[in-house]
Amino acid sequence: MPTIPEATLPTALTAVRHGQSTANAAFAEANATGALTVPITERDADLPLTDLGRAQAADLGRRLAADPPQYVYCSPYLRARDTLGIALAAAHEHGAPPPDSIPVHYDERIRDRETGAWEMLTEAALRRKYPEDISRREHVGHYYFRPPSGENFPDVQLRIRSLLGEALPAAAGRHLLIVAHDAVVLMLRMILDPLDEAAFLDLWARHGAVTNCAVTRWDLDPATRPPGLRLTQANDAAHLTPARHTA
Repeated sequence: MPTIPEATLPTALTAVRHGQSTANAAFAEANATGALTVPITERDADLPLTDLGRAQAADLGRRLAADPPQYVYCSPYLRARDTLGIALAAAHEHGAPPPDSIPVHYDERIRDRETGAWEMLTEAALRRKYPEDISRREHVGHYYFRPPSGENFPDVQLRIRSLLGEALPAAAGRHLLIVAHDAVVLMLRMILDPLDEAAFLDLWARHGAVTNCAVTRWDLDPATRPPGLRLTQANDAAHLTPARHTA
């Protein structure tokens, strides 16, 4: 990222993936069984949380109560909005400020990665319907591959860079919370750590998807020159019981 003066940086940036959605649960089962379809009728933007996802969001809120966010950017997708609402309410129950006292901005730039013609298709269905594209994905690699009519990871990264140019100075001197999606959290790692393609693919190979409601956090490090945000927690789900760890 371009150098940003310390005075225009938040004291901390916490990025969280939404709680488990109905599609997360359905695709986990489909991938385990090789199913060609999933029982999902909603568009991606309207996918709700499962009961487990709502419980994860409440667990997240209890964690956030110890260091409440003071400025929030959230994906407009339902699963992210509901995660944020549940988490802020739970944090308030445990001593954090009331949710309506925290500025919240819903921004399309941190929506989920667009999968275009591949939306809501299982891996087994993709291999049957789009064998040539699957071969191209294997050649190009997961970072640069763009599904038909969809986005690749650099596309997502570009819109997140645009958002950070506004969000970081807007949250200067405050704890910034971003509630979004797996691809958004991963691209924040690419931008802020920073990572190149090889490092990103290694991270993905070792850890896979970001855990639902896990915390990735960067803290302002005034000792660096120039001062910057330093990664202090990555995909941390210590606030979730093992039974609530999902991806």
